[in-house]
Amino acid sequence: MKIIAFAGSNSRNSINKKLARYVSQLFEMAETEILDLNDYAIPLFSVDLEKEYGQADKAIAFLSKLESADVIVLSLAENNGNYSVAFKNIFDWSSRIQKDVFQNKPMLLMATSPGERGGKSVLEIAQSNLPRYGADIKFVFSLPAFYKNFDEEKGAISNPEFNEAIINIVKNLQALI
Repeated sequence: MKIIAFAGSNSRNSINKKLARYVSQLFEMAETEILDLNDYAIPLFSVDLEKEYGQADKAIAFLSKLESADVIVLSLAENNGNYSVAFKNIFDWSSRIQKDVFQNKPMLLMATSPGERGGKSVLEIAQSNLPRYGADIKFVFSLPAFYKNFDEEKGAISNPEFNEAIINIVKNLQALI
């Protein structure tokens, strides 16, 4: 089983990338690849740029990575209650190449934030929107108060209740695959 995990963020110190990395390691007997949206940086999407340059090579490469997955682990950053620009941009470019960006792959959709809501606004948007683009969202997980509930030194969720919840989600997702 191959897991493609990434954060919907281009922050070098993304807390969502830390969460995605930790959770992807919970899958048993799986090959894991962590994507970095900085590797897929392209100009902000516009139809004018698309006409001028055609399909962006980095969007094609991103879609190829998603195609190689058996499971997608996506942890979305929340910027002003919505997707980050970095995620929205690669999503926009990719959707112009292939409408089903997530290719009907089983997905674990997550978010974390420093605040108590744990990215719930962006999760609500994603749960409504991403299935229209081929996201087969099997489970959703929110980790509130990242700095209180995640041990960055260990790279793991430190709150026993949240940790048990995500371990059970991963086990249940693996059982479905």
